[in-house]
Amino acid sequence: MKLAICAGPATTGKTSVLKHMIKHLLAAGEKVAYLKIDVQFADDDEILAKEFGIPTRKVYSGELCPDHCNVLVLSDALKWAEAQGCNILFVETAGLCLRCSPYVDGGLGMVVLEATSGMNLPLKVGPMLSLADIAVITKIDRVSQAEREVFRSRIQDAAPGVHVREVNALYGIGIEPLVKRMLATADTPESMLLRGNPPVGTCTICVGKRDVGWQSHFGVVRALENQNFYRGE
Repeated sequence: MKLAICAGPATTGKTSVLKHMIKHLLAAGEKVAYLKIDVQFADDDEILAKEFGIPTRKVYSGELCPDHCNVLVLSDALKWAEAQGCNILFVETAGLCLRCSPYVDGGLGMVVLEATSGMNLPLKVGPMLSLADIAVITKIDRVSQAEREVFRSRIQDAAPGVHVREVNALYGIGIEPLVKRMLATADTPESMLLRGNPPVGTCTICVGKRDVGWQSHFGVVRALENQNFYRGE
């Protein structure tokens, strides 16, 4: 089973990129499954199932961060895809908090960023970009050549080892190198590890405490004039 995890901010074109990749892979005789992880609404799985007839599923993370949810369900998802007779699993995750890495060792990590989102976006998305294998830039036809070059340079500043690919996700232009990289990805190992270190820890806000002000909370906290510090036993 080959695994690709695709992350990126909302509206960047993640599903469109994967749609073109799936089309090429199916034409090459591969058997593809798709899992969508989102917070509260998604219909991408239904669209892909209807268009390609492939096995699809979705999970709503609800009170969990989508990347945390991905870590918890990924092992089951691989078993499900294998039971469907597939040899490639795409996982598309919302990845909202920008502090977690959704990627795992032994799988392909893809981040999709839109060129229209501002020149400094690559400096803001953290491990979603810096721990990816490939950064896919979409909506390149809506910015100038100079803006494209600056955006690409910002990606390379934030993640020097990440391969950058510019695509037109609407028409599928530039998708072939992504398909080749997917086919060249090794099968996932039996035991997988999260790529990179998770955030510092769970705080009392994460577990439902609604009081405002650091004085009401415990664990890793911070005040306006201080760096993070630990409060509690």
